[in-house]
Amino acid sequence: MRRRNPLVTSAAVGVYAFLYIPLIVVAIFSFNDSRLNAEWVGFTMKWYRQLIENDAMLQAAANSLIIASCAAIAAGVLGTLAGVALHRFRQKWLTALVLGPVAMPDILIGVSLLLTFMLMNISLGMMSIILAHVTFCIGFVAMAVQSRMAGMDDSLLEAARDLGASQWQSFRLITLPLLMPGIVAGMMMAFTLSIDDFVVTFFTAGVGSSTLPLEIYSMVKIAVTPEVNAVSTLLMLLTLILITALSRFSPQSLRS
Repeated sequence: MRRRNPLVTSAAVGVYAFLYIPLIVVAIFSFNDSRLNAEWVGFTMKWYRQLIENDAMLQAAANSLIIASCAAIAAGVLGTLAGVALHRFRQKWLTALVLGPVAMPDILIGVSLLLTFMLMNISLGMMSIILAHVTFCIGFVAMAVQSRMAGMDDSLLEAARDLGASQWQSFRLITLPLLMPGIVAGMMMAFTLSIDDFVVTFFTAGVGSSTLPLEIYSMVKIAVTPEVNAVSTLLMLLTLILITALSRFSPQSLRS
């Protein structure tokens, strides 16, 4: 039996503690019966009730869900086509073109898209945010689809062609069903990234098109109240549920 290195174990515990203890504290203090986060006073659910009655927050949450859903669907279609192209053609320039937004800093993508929308005379609003989110989500779907295609048996497609199937028929009846777990995993990942995004949304959002991360930021600028902790806890819970579902649905695509 292989013995674990105590130093590596301690380092891993320290890293995970650094990442997750602040999240746990935020969740705990969302039930604190005090507007100050300095000390624990008592348990209450009033911050969640106030959150439900906050029209601005509910509208921002609705905008985030609409944007994330549209971005996930559009990125699912375009990312699938891009992933198939990456597997078949294997061109370095194509790989750089599709996966470039994944590696670029968010602030660079946000500024670039803002300048592009200004040059194209596109008004900033819901549509500009959706276009921006689709831009950086395509690469994640393409990676999931490409990894799925790498594990496919090409002889299946050759057999279908030998039996008289056209390219569209072989893609629709063979390739697409085999790719579906990777496509759904990529779309769920795109949804999670879209609903959590702040930097790109900050540069491409217009007046009256606030999203949940932007609304949280506007609240945090005044003070970190338990209401902020409550909405952060709900957003964190939604993200964890999506990531868990993603890992359950297609572990191979997630690891790739």
